[in-house]
Amino acid sequence: MSSRARVRAPELTGKGGWLNTGGIDLTLAELRGRIVILDFWTFCCVNCLHVLDELRELEEKHRDTVVIIGVHSPKFVHEAEHRAVVDAVERYEVHHPVLDDPELATWKQYAIRAWPTLVVIDPEGYVVAQHAGEGHAHAIARLVEELESVHAAKGTLRRGDGPYRAPEPEPTELRFPGKALLLPGGGFLVSDTTRHRLVELAADGESVVRRIGAGERGLADGGPEQARFSEPQGLALLPDGSVAVADTVNHALRRYDPATGEVTTLAGTGLQWWQGSPTSGPAREVSLSSPWDVAWFADRLWIAMAGVHQLWTYDPVAGTVEAVAGTTNEGLVDGPAAEAWFAQPSGLAATEEGLWVADSETSAVRRVEPDGSGGFAVVTAVGTGLFDFGHRDGPAGQALLQHPLGVTALPDGSVAVSDTYNHALRRYDPATGEVSTLATDLREPSGAVLVDGDIVVVESARHRLTRLRLPEEALRVDAVAHRTQRAATDVAPGTLRLDVVFEAPTGQKLDERYGPSTRLIVSASPPELLMEGAGTGTDLARDLVLADGVAEGVLHVSALAASCDDDPANEFPACHMHQQDWGVPVRVTDSGVDRLALVLAGLDA
Repeated sequence: MSSRARVRAPELTGKGGWLNTGGIDLTLAELRGRIVILDFWTFCCVNCLHVLDELRELEEKHRDTVVIIGVHSPKFVHEAEHRAVVDAVERYEVHHPVLDDPELATWKQYAIRAWPTLVVIDPEGYVVAQHAGEGHAHAIARLVEELESVHAAKGTLRRGDGPYRAPEPEPTELRFPGKALLLPGGGFLVSDTTRHRLVELAADGESVVRRIGAGERGLADGGPEQARFSEPQGLALLPDGSVAVADTVNHALRRYDPATGEVTTLAGTGLQWWQGSPTSGPAREVSLSSPWDVAWFADRLWIAMAGVHQLWTYDPVAGTVEAVAGTTNEGLVDGPAAEAWFAQPSGLAATEEGLWVADSETSAVRRVEPDGSGGFAVVTAVGTGLFDFGHRDGPAGQALLQHPLGVTALPDGSVAVSDTYNHALRRYDPATGEVSTLATDLREPSGAVLVDGDIVVVESARHRLTRLRLPEEALRVDAVAHRTQRAATDVAPGTLRLDVVFEAPTGQKLDERYGPSTRLIVSASPPELLMEGAGTGTDLARDLVLADGVAEGVLHVSALAASCDDDPANEFPACHMHQQDWGVPVRVTDSGVDRLALVLAGLDA
């Protein structure tokens, strides 16, 4: 164990209280003797969902020594609602205690700057490590084993059952369904996401015709009773009459044949795509990352690759996949498809003219359209960026959404938007440039399909499909605007030293065999905030020069580091990728700091 000043872990507080504990409030003092891992997460964040899955194996293996506590720290207003947190804990099968912290009290106590962040606390109650972003499960597993050994020898390790208590399951035909598809015969196919299966419903949208999938998390092909999915989402008809399925947590594209009930795998390796992995090639040899929706457009199947903020395509004739739009940087930038930025695209709807995209983390509606030269361009219809959201109708330039997950093309050329965190169905009309509200009181709508002039909405948090008549006139809704509230960091004018802290895990070293093993990308909103220092480099430390006359803004920092097992005898050591994106609000003031430290892995000295 490295020697440094020991920091006692602050106690845990959250106004929303505790979940998954059987009604018992937990304290770190009562958990003394256990290794505690705090997972600062919010349920809108796909990277947070990746970390939940990364931790499952560790949680099971070390259940008698490790207590994982999710500290739910909301970004969106909806995520501060206690009922929404309760739903999310069930939806994503969180099998450990969760503290609902709607006012970010514990977040502030631990000086957290990004979702997700993991903090490791030793059995004596001291913070021993912090990790931001994804890809740290292997490092934490090694640290846990080291802590178990050290504290068993000291007599400070306490084994036993943890505080997790599972809530009682509720009997419903669907459980947090994600998307729906109208089948040629008039029925519906629904992704029954939390139960890891597909469900075919009759034309009434309620009667179950059959279920496809064993109902347990896994990746297996076969008939309706043998096939396995992991939180499936988007569905799309293919030209041959089969259905493409975005099998989100399996990072795969599946094919369901309604005629035979058979499920096969079209694309993906079952492993998550990481920076440096191939972005094109034979579909079964290229990894994907949390595909959330699919749609047939321009003779290809388009994939909303939420996990890496891109759009990919699948060519069923050639059997290949390819990244087509997005850079993997998270944000809202229009332009040529390969240069555009997305933020967790989660819904797709095709028309002859273009492809509508629900870009959830920017609360935006985007469109991909041919650029006239054989390629594609991306334009934004509604939305301004990562931090502004709300419920406001009117001209698209000032209208606001809140984390929409679905889009549905309407016959008049407009688009219906499943405005998920506003519990509403909205409409954007490109002919007038206006946004309106079609329906409210829809609990977390995540998709919709047209049926005979009606619209059938997936009410995910009510576990059902709801049929609505498309209104001739929009509803009047009081306008509400929000901005993500995170305390700004006061920085001094002039030169700001940016240090991304990365310590290779025990038994590993930075991988320099094929060139630099780290990458740092810096930008700002507004861009005028930075006079020098924006751009891409290989050093995790950089001097940023702040421009005169810009009083505040957001620094966008993306860091990546590759580490490999430090074993000279092994010619091909196992390697691991660590990556995180930060959006750091800053305010320029004479009393501010001249150094900004962001912890990727380790502790800031």
